[in-house]
Amino acid sequence: MDMDSSMALFSVLYGLALGSFINVCIYRIPLRKSIVSPPSTCPECGSRIRFYDNIPLLSYILLSGKCRHCHCRIPLRYPAIEAMTGLLSLALFIKFSLGYQYFLFLLFMTILIAISFIDLSHKIIPDILSLPGVFLGLASSFLPGHITWTDSLIGIIAGYGSLFLVEVTFKYLTGRDGMGRGDAKLLAMIGAWIGWRALPIIVLISSLTGAVIGGGSFW
Repeated sequence: MDMDSSMALFSVLYGLALGSFINVCIYRIPLRKSIVSPPSTCPECGSRIRFYDNIPLLSYILLSGKCRHCHCRIPLRYPAIEAMTGLLSLALFIKFSLGYQYFLFLLFMTILIAISFIDLSHKIIPDILSLPGVFLGLASSFLPGHITWTDSLIGIIAGYGSLFLVEVTFKYLTGRDGMGRGDAKLLAMIGAWIGWRALPIIVLISSLTGAVIGGGSFW
């Protein structure tokens, strides 16, 4: 196997491991639990998950998607997120190789995936993910080969301001709360990473995706 193939394989395995960590974040952050300790346990029976049962994708297949101890069904979300993160990591490697941009955008994708699935499951967007994401996005704009810091700063202001205006207008017209502040903070984070010019298409895609997904989910 040549060096490029080895690095590509590394990017996939790294993404799979990162996907496993994202699953921990998705489960624990809404419960206000530490994402570091204690070690992973089955949410149904509380049995500790051993390292050989916690190998991304492979353990799910070998266990037939069930807990080794209580045989409770493991949600399909877990291997799906691992596979998705592995593929995204490979795609970023193909575009950026293993340069700093690969790691930067993989961090961005990690935060977005965690936020997306927490929002799907709990209808919340945790500040502990979105707010640090805003500052990380702005900080990354000072690195070469990225958007300028002015584009990032305008993206933050435009992202937050546009949805804040929608929220205030909706409440004024209807007397009811509509979109939460979490959405505005999330769009501010996205603006910080990719700049203000991409925000209109992001809002359009997000709206269409939200309409398709609706309320139900198999996760």
